Amino acid sequence: MFFGTMTIDLYIPESDSLKAKRFIVKSLKDRLRKRFNISIAEDANDLWQRATLCVACVSNEGQHLDSMLQSVRNMIENEPLIEILNCCIEIS
Repeated sequence: MFFGTMTIDLYIPESDSLKAKRFIVKSLKDRLRKRFNISIAEDANDLWQRATLCVACVSNEGQHLDSMLQSVRNMIENEPLIEILNCCIEIS
């Protein structure tokens, strides 16, 4: 059994308030949960244009887990309102 985590630092240049940031991030988290069946949480911060997401998932194959986390990252990269600043993937 393998356990994978990914921490992603995001930059949201179009966000001009915490409310706008919450809307963008919540929408992204909901779509990721629905598509990949992962656990995802936002690290609480009060910056309008920054967010940190933590993703966790479990699989019986390490290669499948890596592929799934890369697919999550690719989906986030394709979001027009979001830029990835840093991404760290750990599989154990």
